[in-house]
Amino acid sequence: MLLVFNKPYGVLSQFTPEPGSKWRTLADYKLPRGVYALGRLDADSEGLLLFSDEPGLNSKLLDPRYGHRREYWVQVEGRPSPETLKRLSAGAVQLDSEPTRPCRAYLLDPAPTIPPRVPPIRVRKTVPDTWITLELTEGKNRQVRRMTASVGHPTLRLIRVRTGEFKLEGLAPGKWRELTSSERSAVFA
Repeated sequence: MLLVFNKPYGVLSQFTPEPGSKWRTLADYKLPRGVYALGRLDADSEGLLLFSDEPGLNSKLLDPRYGHRREYWVQVEGRPSPETLKRLSAGAVQLDSEPTRPCRAYLLDPAPTIPPRVPPIRVRKTVPDTWITLELTEGKNRQVRRMTASVGHPTLRLIRVRTGEFKLEGLAPGKWRELTSSERSAVFA
């Protein structure tokens, strides 16, 4: 079984709560017994999260040697220059003393039409915000946020919208469903 879940802001990618944590858990969403998350999204990130009860799918999707693409829409402070986007794309950002892998980074223009986040992102009257897209083939801890911060554009909002060729569309935050066979093929494309 392969499920897609539209993870809302404020939800941990785990079923058990952390002592003293303010965040909700996946247990609140009545997912079928025996499924596990294929990857993670931080509590302050949103969007596409896959679940399965099949062993081995985690490494097939997440091991960087397979180069499996994941697309993120990222709202950042300021407006990244073309040079900054090239630096992100080239894999020139150092995380944990290693460069990131090359990726695709570009402005998302026009900005996506999505509902506002609850609670809303921070807004600074003197600093504009911009939406960019990052397509990665690796998933280091808080990688997108660390990449954008390292080039001077902190992340305000982060939404995973695609895995492989499967796009998260038409599924409200907090809802899940089983993928069709063609959607499953798209995930692994």
